[in-house]
Amino acid sequence: MHLQQKTNQNLEGSSQMPAKESHGGHALFDAHEAISGLVGGMEQYLLYEQHIQDPELKMMLGQHKSFLTQLYNTLVETLKTGQEPAVGTRTYNMASDNNVLYGMQPTQPKSPAQTVNEINDECVSSFMLGVLKQSASAFTTTALETTNPVLRRVFSDSIPNLVEMAYEVFLYQNKHQYYQVPQLQQQDMQQLINAFNPAPSQGPISH
Repeated sequence: MHLQQKTNQNLEGSSQMPAKESHGGHALFDAHEAISGLVGGMEQYLLYEQHIQDPELKMMLGQHKSFLTQLYNTLVETLKTGQEPAVGTRTYNMASDNNVLYGMQPTQPKSPAQTVNEINDECVSSFMLGVLKQSASAFTTTALETTNPVLRRVFSDSIPNLVEMAYEVFLYQNKHQYYQVPQLQQQDMQQLINAFNPAPSQGPISH
């Protein structure tokens, strides 16, 4: 028997195996890391909730918790079965508008809180933003590595929702001047904006 024939005996296509087994080892490591990170974020949300003073922020956190819980259940089911989940990925729509305040206002220098009582809405919203950014990054890496097509799509379709939630938190922080947005001088901004020109159209690709 030729070496190539012996090697092929060790290979198995996904069409020849149960869907629940159609996961590569590296993909499973990444999926576990991404889902574990999501779990950690959900548990952190539980800790943060008791420190919130602003009803708007508390409502936002509750909406995030509900959405992330369903996302978690969808991911777990897809990981276990490798097939279409009973509840697919949904679309998160933030309640706020996208008005951003530009410019800087003087603020007092910050230092780390020394007691739990110092944890306020600014702290909590910052923690929430960190959780969402971490999950968005982990989901992106995992989507690029996942071999099972359904699990890959669930991860990739969930990234815009995490981005939307993170944007919602940013807008809340920006409105309250927790997250200020400086701008470049007008001439510097325009130079960077106009640094690129469109490429000429290549037309249809011939075969």
